[in-house]
Amino acid sequence: MNSLIVVSILALVVLYLGLFKAKNALLPVSVLGLVAALVLAVCEWNSGAAPIFSGMMHFDNFAVAFTSLTVVSTILILLLSKQYFEKISENVAEYYTIILFALAGIIIMVSYHNLSMLFVGLEIMSVSLYILAGIKKRDFASNEASLKYFLMGAFSTGFLLFGIALLYGASHSFDLSVIAKYVTDHPEGLNPIFYAGIVLIMVGMCFKVGAAPFHFWVPDVYEGSPTLITTFMATVVKTAGFAAFLRLFSICFAPLSDFWMPTLLAITIITLFIGNITALFQDNFKRMLTYSSVSHAGYMLFAIVALGATSSNAIFVYTAAYSLASIIAFAVLILVKEQTGSENFDSFNGLGKKNPFLALVVTVSMLSFAGIPLTAGFIGKFFMFSSALQEYHIWLVVLAIINAIISIFYYFRVIVAMYFKDAERKELVSNGYFKLVLGASAIITVVLGVYPSLITDLF
Repeated sequence: MNSLIVVSILALVVLYLGLFKAKNALLPVSVLGLVAALVLAVCEWNSGAAPIFSGMMHFDNFAVAFTSLTVVSTILILLLSKQYFEKISENVAEYYTIILFALAGIIIMVSYHNLSMLFVGLEIMSVSLYILAGIKKRDFASNEASLKYFLMGAFSTGFLLFGIALLYGASHSFDLSVIAKYVTDHPEGLNPIFYAGIVLIMVGMCFKVGAAPFHFWVPDVYEGSPTLITTFMATVVKTAGFAAFLRLFSICFAPLSDFWMPTLLAITIITLFIGNITALFQDNFKRMLTYSSVSHAGYMLFAIVALGATSSNAIFVYTAAYSLASIIAFAVLILVKEQTGSENFDSFNGLGKKNPFLALVVTVSMLSFAGIPLTAGFIGKFFMFSSALQEYHIWLVVLAIINAIISIFYYFRVIVAMYFKDAERKELVSNGYFKLVLGASAIITVVLGVYPSLITDLF
């Protein structure tokens, strides 16, 4: 709870700093405030806190873990923003403020205990992202991304709200504990509208996390948005979406898995194949990462399809690994595009000779994405596959392994371009913040791959 208060106040403080033209203080104050929020969140670990505000929110270990992960990811992304927003507009404070408000909504999303708070957190985050996607006011692609995101977001929210209304109509409550009790008390006699509510909520959440066939907004929105905002959406927002998804289904709908699991299983398989096969044919690196994020949504759905005691830990490990790899990939893409003006794979040609450090961290990122051993991505996939095997989803794991093999081809394209293709290029200049974020993310990715017990025993 303290972390949510700090982030909310921090957003207002940063806004006032911009009002008084204190531009140089925006980044340090934002980062220090987020570090304070992180410390306060960690201090609530194992506190045994009960739901607060009449059961509206619950800051249990699940909420603390995902709050900490999203705050750390936001810190890394903000460190990349040095001089980035200044190139877009003079009003920099508003961008930091909107990102912090989005984070406040995300913290609510991962700690809700009442479906009304899920909606509130989701809308705080979504409205902020609609603005962030279109912050390049004179860029047609950014305007298009913002409009598409708004329309699709509103459409998916309609599904979610209708589903919540049907759950309320059947159980007479928005409280997760009451809904769960209603399910267990009526093993054979659930109201039919309750099942319809589950389906609508599942569709709405699949929209939010970018799972196929509800992913059609993702490519244009991710590609048209400024790269730093795309990084935020692909990491922090996706993490929050899956945390909220898992929280609802694990608490309320686990006894009804025979009803919703086959549908979600089909969505998972479609998401894996559409994401990986489409990414295979992309020449644009950013668009490849976009479809890659769709395929990773399929892997993350494993934790919900194979719902069990290890699901929370599995999705935490996977989102942590995925977030680190994504931050590295998008950060280097920002530098490459600044020099070459292109986002294609060819713009990475010869990077290994001119910028060995950047080439090395991108290699670590691609290997982690592909799930190669000794990276955090391998541990994430291992946990997901293990959770699926525990529920005897053997064919799902086989199909996932086939997709993992497919993904190696397009992830290794950038490695081949960096080390085995020559091009006349200058050395990319990056500031100290970029080097800090890239180095720290790459080191953590390798350390977690070698010593996974650092985060695998949290739940």
